[in-house]
Amino acid sequence: MNGAQALIRTLADAGVDTCFANPGTSEMHFVAALDSVGEMRSVLGLFEGVVTGAADGYARMADRPAATLLHLGSGLGNGLANLHNARRAYSPMINIVGDHATYHARYDAPLQSDIDTVARNCSTWIARPKTAGAVARAGAEAVLAASTPPGGVATLVLPADASWGEGAEPAAPLPIPSARPIDDTIVDQVAKALTSGERTVVLVGGSGHRDAGLRASNRLITATGATVLGETFPARLQRGAGVPALDRLQYLAEFAARQLEGARHLVLAGTKSPASFFAYPDKASDLVPAGCAVHVLAEPGQDAVAALEAVADLVAAGTEPVPAPPARPDRPRGDLTAERVAQALGALMPDDTVVVDEANTSGLWAPAATAGCPPHDWLTLTGGAIGIGLPLATGAAIGSGGRPVICLEADGSAMYTFQALWTQARERLDVTTIVFNNSSYAVLNLELARVGAGEPGPKALDMLDLTRPDLDFVALAQGCGVPARRATTGEEMAAALEDALAEPGPHLIEAVVPRAV
Repeated sequence: MNGAQALIRTLADAGVDTCFANPGTSEMHFVAALDSVGEMRSVLGLFEGVVTGAADGYARMADRPAATLLHLGSGLGNGLANLHNARRAYSPMINIVGDHATYHARYDAPLQSDIDTVARNCSTWIARPKTAGAVARAGAEAVLAASTPPGGVATLVLPADASWGEGAEPAAPLPIPSARPIDDTIVDQVAKALTSGERTVVLVGGSGHRDAGLRASNRLITATGATVLGETFPARLQRGAGVPALDRLQYLAEFAARQLEGARHLVLAGTKSPASFFAYPDKASDLVPAGCAVHVLAEPGQDAVAALEAVADLVAAGTEPVPAPPARPDRPRGDLTAERVAQALGALMPDDTVVVDEANTSGLWAPAATAGCPPHDWLTLTGGAIGIGLPLATGAAIGSGGRPVICLEADGSAMYTFQALWTQARERLDVTTIVFNNSSYAVLNLELARVGAGEPGPKALDMLDLTRPDLDFVALAQGCGVPARRATTGEEMAAALEDALAEPGPHLIEAVVPRAV
């Protein structure tokens, strides 16, 4: 057995059964070895950002890591933006990055690079086994590193001669530790803050966005009047009718500051202290109000659900959570706008849908329009690096075991990783993509004004414009093998979405909405 065969066998034995790949010459023995392990599903992506983003989506829905197969430092670099998003989502992932044979490195061949330096930007663990016999053990350690709470990106650099070398044996899976326990002293402190009569805000993240965490934090609202907010961009938020609703911290720092204004206590449960996404002239970066005490109830990696439940049992004993009531908007009518796209989504979204939201400014109306839809999951742009939506939806479709996926995608962001549609077509994934075509980087038009850069001239505005030529998303999708149609009215949008949801497999709807200026 060679090193590659032992590695894949080790990964499969540890529960890693999916590999998203864009291989090159150095990885050919790993590619050949895929046929030796029937449990391992291999999924080809045509760009490394699709591969890494799909592995992120898989992990968020399956709650276990997938592997990626990437070609040398250049391939890892191509996937870096979505590895950044995965790192911010605490998504477990195992990167297998092929490298030149150990004896070849000294020749500084054209594709030689410092892979470890690239990997350090996004990895919690890096290893480079130098012999075939060391590969499998490194694979088992990679699974452990990726899966240890709160989860992270593990990168295994695989030299070609370690991959093809004979005499390797699989390694046994290593036990995965549970989330770190909570501190009862902090639980008592938080309970006192919640019953002090002073304004208290609880900011939840991680597992606090799942059903049990939502129920516990909602009990705090009912019993104490505390404000409970979720992260601005949650990795995975469960929501819909029957699930307690959770407002999210606003993206714009001014609006977030208003949500937190007057708080004397800020409780962090599975997340970090809030900060503005960017620095702005004459505006604070730290969003914690002056005079507000910060209580770390649970850090990422600790059991946020257990912490919230422990506090709720102290201050809200006997209090039941309040679920969101069922409600749907009417089907939209008239000229299409982003708000009417949201109406169509709310009117037609199936039960148990996974929504991937990279709609950016065009998605502002979607959360409210879907709040009373049947229970569903909402995945977002955790790290702010655009180009995650289409790959994330691809991986989520595989990781969720066939649940319907709806991807809300901004036009500019879609162009970063449009190749994901080809993978969706090849794998026959049940993903319906709605591209909001407003012919602009609309969010940057907003930010241009907010940063105080002065009155923009024609050159500045041209950098945010997506015309000359106009993007034709129907043609682009069809070129990737995905059926597509264009909607310009509410009626067309609802009909297109209804048809797409009724037919298994991938579909794309180009929603032409008013141009952003």
